[in-house]
Amino acid sequence: MELIKTLIWIVNLLSALSIIVLVLMQHGKGADMGAAFGGGSAGSLFGASGSANFLSRTTAIAAVVFFSTSLALVYLSGGGKNDLGVMGGKVEQVAPQIPGGKPSESASGPRSTIPE
Repeated sequence: MELIKTLIWIVNLLSALSIIVLVLMQHGKGADMGAAFGGGSAGSLFGASGSANFLSRTTAIAAVVFFSTSLALVYLSGGGKNDLGVMGGKVEQVAPQIPGGKPSESASGPRSTIPE
């Protein structure tokens, strides 16, 4: 089981790094206007418009892989089995401590006013 978790962690980290690199490689919407007037991106590796389709599709695939591996890690770690979350299922109530002296009337509750 630990081998599977380790492999999923590796795929998760690689997909996260590839998303970062792919997003940084993409150009903004304003860069298309420069290519129309003979800008430098027209002679790029993917051509004038080919890089947008290739990089955006590859980014989408990497995002699907990232979210899938994240959900798989949550499932394999046993997420959602404990209903109380961080409380851990055991709650103890402790009586409040009164610092020194005898307890005041408000601490011990109201006294009866019926004469004995």
